[in-house]
Amino acid sequence: MSDSSHVNHDGSGMIVGFGENSVDLVLRLPHYPQPGAAMSKVAIGRRDVRAGGQVATTIATCAGLGLPTRYLGAFGSDEHGAFIRDGLQRRGVDVSLAVERDGHNRYAVILVDESHGERVVLWQRDARLAIAVSDVRPDWIAGAALVHVDATDEPAAIAVARLARQAGLEVTSDIDEVTEDTRTLLDAVTTPILAEHVPAALTGESDVAQALRVLRRTHPGRLVVTLGSGGAAMLEGETYTQVAGCRVHAVDTTSAGDVFRGAFIYGLRRGERGVRLLQFANAAAAIACTREGALDSVPTLQEVAALQSAVYGN
Repeated sequence: MSDSSHVNHDGSGMIVGFGENSVDLVLRLPHYPQPGAAMSKVAIGRRDVRAGGQVATTIATCAGLGLPTRYLGAFGSDEHGAFIRDGLQRRGVDVSLAVERDGHNRYAVILVDESHGERVVLWQRDARLAIAVSDVRPDWIAGAALVHVDATDEPAAIAVARLARQAGLEVTSDIDEVTEDTRTLLDAVTTPILAEHVPAALTGESDVAQALRVLRRTHPGRLVVTLGSGGAAMLEGETYTQVAGCRVHAVDTTSAGDVFRGAFIYGLRRGERGVRLLQFANAAAAIACTREGALDSVPTLQEVAALQSAVYGN
């Protein structure tokens, strides 16, 4: 990676994430249940409780790779809220400006098929955790160099992104579904990082490159899309880059996209661009797939650099 002397560790250069955290009840299954007498009942291989959530995992990834981080979001007042707060703090993430609400923390039941590592997510979020636009405060982004948002509380995320843009900051996003406010959120960020199905849903174009070029008509910034095991693609200016993923034995794909985003942010802050930026983020996501859980799957910088070198030869 290139020199990172511009990234400070005294609070300036902070990576700030606004969005979802979760406590994940992970059930590992030999295979998914199927309708029918023979396949409708499946014994649970193992049950784990783990810290997760898409923005929480992305920010934990940034912290694990060595960047100063702050998490903004809502914790519940129950034991799950304490669990995820502690999980972030133990990884060096500043949670002092996060909100605590009287209610149950967001949780998910994640079914992992051990035969291939893919997962199904069932989730629930207490309505009392919702963060409104009126809750957004300028001090949330104090000392930030980059702000990352998702669409959990979409109007508030748009307000946070706009606040960051007004301060001249880079803003990235985790967008994994299309709503009536998605295009407004896209306009508010500098580098949208989209889930695989989102460009087609927004443009009607099934070809990834063409879909990103259609989005380019209204978004001048860098456009990124994760492609699962297929890697990732990016449109920088008029230069389209697609990089294949790293082939690994996946045991849990839960955090792949979130870790990709954290590693992408790290690479971006280090001054990487184009192919090398996508390679680095792909390598981090691949390592995460070989481990169980979300926050627990975050790789070290040395591990990511080693896999990048082994797979891509640089």
